[in-house]
Amino acid sequence: MALTILIADDHEAVRQGLRQLISNHQGWVVCKETDTLQQTLEAVSELQPNIMILDLSIIEGVGDAVHKIRTASPHTELLVFTMHEGEERFRSLIAAGVRGYVFKSDSAKEVEAAIAALAQHKPYFTGRISEELIDALASTEHTNRQQRPLLSPRERQIIQLLAEGSSNKEIAIALRISVKTVETHRASLMKKLGVSSVVELVHYAIRNGIVSS
Repeated sequence: MALTILIADDHEAVRQGLRQLISNHQGWVVCKETDTLQQTLEAVSELQPNIMILDLSIIEGVGDAVHKIRTASPHTELLVFTMHEGEERFRSLIAAGVRGYVFKSDSAKEVEAAIAALAQHKPYFTGRISEELIDALASTEHTNRQQRPLLSPRERQIIQLLAEGSSNKEIAIALRISVKTVETHRASLMKKLGVSSVVELVHYAIRNGIVSS
């Protein structure tokens, strides 16, 4: 099965270079090229590519944009391909779920290595990002996981069904409980996780690995 790759970059020359690099690998296919955030969201939702190569220049509100992309296609691995540096930006992207990061000034071999790693669902960060920073982020994520509220098996079932688009009535039938009980669980979950809507509840659960999507 081909490895499908979506290229999101607002420079034709960059897209052409990436297209050529990808075409040199058997089994790697560019399924779409986009140059705006709206085009990218529509394409990733429709095509569900294995990997997206994302230029930060086409998005605003880095974390929010990445969350939208991951919500549209949760299984797509994101490879940020950028000229922008900065620890705070990097932290924001990692927190949002980015697992690949290379600079446009890096070699073609580095880009190829990043794609190959993400194809196996392994993270890949350019060697120019310090190991100390990555270790610090990993430590922070471990602490955050420990501080997350514990959910009961029933609560996890309900969030999973909500993530799959089930209504309160459909959840009640699936779990053989009343609609009122479903509503009570949902309200309790929103309070426990500090969210104000079902959409935010589902986004939180996906981002934190509480449910599969």
